[in-house]
Amino acid sequence: MKAATLVLLVRHGLTPTTGRKLPGRAPGLHLAEAGRRQAEAAGARIARLGGVAAVYSSPLERARETAAAIARACHVSARVEPGLNEVQIGRWTGLSIARVRRKREWRSVLRHPSGFRFPDGESFPEMQTRVLAALERLCERHPGETVVAVSHGDPIKAAVAHALGVPLDLFNRIVIAPASVTAIAFRPEGPVVLTVNSSDGELVGLAG
Repeated sequence: MKAATLVLLVRHGLTPTTGRKLPGRAPGLHLAEAGRRQAEAAGARIARLGGVAAVYSSPLERARETAAAIARACHVSARVEPGLNEVQIGRWTGLSIARVRRKREWRSVLRHPSGFRFPDGESFPEMQTRVLAALERLCERHPGETVVAVSHGDPIKAAVAHALGVPLDLFNRIVIAPASVTAIAFRPEGPVVLTVNSSDGELVGLAG
């Protein structure tokens, strides 16, 4: 029987567009100064937990910069895992949140995400399947170990919803703040959610 793997899902830190725009996968978006401080603080918290075997990251700059800070604190290397990428929002890339909220489709995003596909982009079920496959690969690579996976708000929410057995249409009820830590133990008998959206305090005891 395979040993359990503890995955610490970390959302990247604040950027200049957080809460204002939907950057999607557009290149060139880096952490704001506050986001860099958040990443350093998350790294310090995770390092105190101890025993981190590896740090993985979405390919986007804001996630890689967050992962680099955590990896330094844990004395490991950060590696890119493409499956942790942000949802592909296609033609919505770069739109302001105020503009998106005026779209008729926005109600579907909030109420029925399982039936929504971004124009020229991914559907939410495709994103969830991709992220879960990436986490499965990490667990197969690190049985019985602790790994960090730095990703984005919606992918982490989708992973938590799956682990809790919550329908994807309800995943917007889950809050994942910038630089927060969410811990899921992937056990042979099924995943166990240990903490969600933790932004301060100690993380000791999660593996228990």
